[in-house]
Amino acid sequence: MDRNDRVEIVALVGSMREHSYNRGLLRTAMLLQPEDVHIVEFPINSLPFFNPDHASGSTLPTVRDFRQALQRADGLLVFTPEYTYSVPGLLKNALDWAGTPRGRSPLRGKPVGIASASVDRNGTVRAQMHLRQIFLSMAAVCLPEPEVYVTFAEDKFNHLGELTDQNARDQVKSLIEHMADWALLMREQR
Repeated sequence: MDRNDRVEIVALVGSMREHSYNRGLLRTAMLLQPEDVHIVEFPINSLPFFNPDHASGSTLPTVRDFRQALQRADGLLVFTPEYTYSVPGLLKNALDWAGTPRGRSPLRGKPVGIASASVDRNGTVRAQMHLRQIFLSMAAVCLPEPEVYVTFAEDKFNHLGELTDQNARDQVKSLIEHMADWALLMREQR
């Protein structure tokens, strides 16, 4: 398959936990991706702390690589837990780098899908709401649906970290399919 026929998606995981349910969601997405979709994770734990003095990122190789990966991608998938009613600092740091320079984010006009897993019944509703606000500042396009919230995650993943709940797997698959549709539509607009 020609690369131009394939939808390229960068994925970010907002958790640093070794056995993260959100990393399990990413693995599930990679397993369920159709042939014409390619999902690759960018390891955001390698990014330095955001500093407005270096907002251009031109002298920071990791930041430059991150922005180039986002620029080349057709879309972004974010898998994140919720910490203190918001997004983890690791993820917020990456998004601060992605949002600068102001008005020229590499995510401008690109679709963003969000999925998350949590051990409680509220899921990550507040974190996902905050992400939507953050992406609005970058002129990125958050998918309106499906909203993927995997609640009571300890019951839906096995001891290997694999998502076993069929309903949740169907939601992740639907999110990827919607991402591909939106990415192709937005690619035509650029």
